[in-house]
Amino acid sequence: MPTPDGLLEVGRIGRAHGVNGAVYVALTSDRDERLAAGARLFDGRSWLVVVSSRPQPQRKWVVQFEGVSDRNAAELLTGRVLSAAPVDDDEALWVHHLIGARLVDAAGVDHGTCVSVIANPAHDIIELDSGHLVPITFVVSLADGVITVEAPAGLFDLLD
Repeated sequence: MPTPDGLLEVGRIGRAHGVNGAVYVALTSDRDERLAAGARLFDGRSWLVVVSSRPQPQRKWVVQFEGVSDRNAAELLTGRVLSAAPVDDDEALWVHHLIGARLVDAAGVDHGTCVSVIANPAHDIIELDSGHLVPITFVVSLADGVITVEAPAGLFDLLD
């Protein structure tokens, strides 16, 4: 079944936990409210409603979904990707808004188009079609499909 339009991947269901239908979920979103009681997540086939969740080490959670009441039902969910509607937060930079946006420096010089955002332990990195890598901490604004950055001198000279 195709994913409804506009949903974003937020996690993946792992193995079953216990005998009462709970599962492990690896959260790929940094928004813990994705797994709050009452949250609705699309698993590629149907909508799941979170009854309860509790955090585990390494961005994993033990989650109980509505209607999943035994281990057999939980095991059927293993490996499914979870998607949800975007969160409305004007202060956040979202990967789906960055991909395809043009990147310009403070002087207005165009340096290319964002083709991906690389997850990095210190901070994410914007990858441009020109091959340049720009730490997300240099982003000043994102508006109308244009990312404006204030980068140190020489950053864009490395591949030229």
